[in-house]
Amino acid sequence: MFETPFHIVGTIITDPIHRRVGEHEMVRFRVASNSRRRTAEGTWEPGNSLFVTVNCWGKVVAGVSAALVKGDPVIVVGHVYTSEYDDRDGNRRSSVEVRATSVGPDLARCGARIDRAKQQEDQDQRSTDHDAAGSGASADEPTDAVGSEEGLTLSA
Repeated sequence: MFETPFHIVGTIITDPIHRRVGEHEMVRFRVASNSRRRTAEGTWEPGNSLFVTVNCWGKVVAGVSAALVKGDPVIVVGHVYTSEYDDRDGNRRSSVEVRATSVGPDLARCGARIDRAKQQEDQDQRSTDHDAAGSGASADEPTDAVGSEEGLTLSA
């Protein structure tokens, strides 16, 4: 499958919708990215805008659900594609969508605090679970998880 890498810096403009699709959970929201340009007089004027639907699956779901809401400034990384569908009147439509691989706060436009105690707790639990599964690995060995999806606090 051809996948086009994509990133967008913008603002969440819809309430994130969390739902189950078959055996999987997902979160969907829209992001607007607005450009501005400087005029010859030195003032700023609005430029073009880009609106995309962001679809989050897998590990991204928990973090987005726990930390982000409408109005938050975000950076989204993923793969862009065109989704085609028939609307209620039977007309063929298309929309630009992103399957997100990472979503986080735009720290240039908001503050964030990472809950390191929660990260350590999650890492300890993963080590315990790993040992209980009979892997023989030591609890002192590093895990491949970087942090907790739920350990992030935003402030505007």
